[in-house]
Amino acid sequence: MKILFLALFSGAALMAAQKALAAEPSESARLKIFSASTGKFESVAPIDLPEELWRERLSPEAFEVTRKNGTERAFTGKYWDNHEEGLYKCAGCGTDLFSSSAKYESFTGWPSFYEPVARENLSEHVDKGFFMTRTEVRCARCGAHLGHVFGDGPPPTGLRYCMNSAALDFTAAKVK
Repeated sequence: MKILFLALFSGAALMAAQKALAAEPSESARLKIFSASTGKFESVAPIDLPEELWRERLSPEAFEVTRKNGTERAFTGKYWDNHEEGLYKCAGCGTDLFSSSAKYESFTGWPSFYEPVARENLSEHVDKGFFMTRTEVRCARCGAHLGHVFGDGPPPTGLRYCMNSAALDFTAAKVK
């Protein structure tokens, strides 16, 4: 009986989550997100999924970083030393975040960028963990924890967006 109840409860929770995803938010609840492929801002719905669906969508490491505010160890992520041309996107929802043209060698062991493709694609929050105050960076669309931004970057912005590779997907530029 207990197993039947749990199965029915889990199924009901999943159906409720799918129904919530299908519901279109009002125009005021939509976000303006920049698409690097079109070069325009687009109106999109925020993505808010239950933890079980995030676990299904993401690798265990990406889940830990993006949904539990984790940090991968320096020099272990797949993109810290990536030098290909292309676009870095949110691993959770595919939102365009950073162009390889803004990536630079910060010698920190994490992929670092001096600017996003558009500030609207990110949200910033005060992070007082680890006995210090930092600025946490999240995906504006799905709320994924991406990393932190610091004021010690190169010109022209003076910013260093220090991101976790596990929070990013990379799409190489098409060869012309």
